Amino acid sequence: VHTLQGVTFTVTCPNSGSINKLTITTTGLKGDNSPITVEADGTVTRSEVADLNGDGSPEIYVSVNSAGSGSYASLTAYSANNKKSLSEIHLPELSEDKKHAEGYMGHDEFRVVENTLVRRFPLYKAGDSNAKPTGKTRQLQYKLKAGEAGWLLKLDKVTDY
Repeated sequence: VHTLQGVTFTVTCPNSGSINKLTITTTGLKGDNSPITVEADGTVTRSEVADLNGDGSPEIYVSVNSAGSGSYASLTAYSANNKKSLSEIHLPELSEDKKHAEGYMGHDEFRVVENTLVRRFPLYKAGDSNAKPTGKTRQLQYKLKAGEAGWLLKLDKVTDY
């Protein structure tokens, strides 16, 4: 359960198999507080609330990691539009960004850091086993922007360390 700016988000997920039902319930919205249920490919590992775009309405960010040796992360996120109703936040697929996906084999995580969403993952070199990456760590930083059909996490900065 997370509360920010008068809106409470309750995240529930049984985490009982490789595919789960993730439910986000809100209280405090002036309009629609209906629960949202989506399919999660894996188990919920973290949830955070923030106001990345500083508009006075909070967002919920839920990290899900898949079953299996790759432990690939995905993100389910929603914004409270003017504290009235939730709309989905879209994160572009990493596979669509060939340059920054090079060396990616999972084991990633999402975190809210100040006014950005950060995705970190180890980099694998040719011949590395999934259990033992030998490359650096890549960090992708995203800013929340208004898109044509809702909210979009737009890549802002990339760091390898």
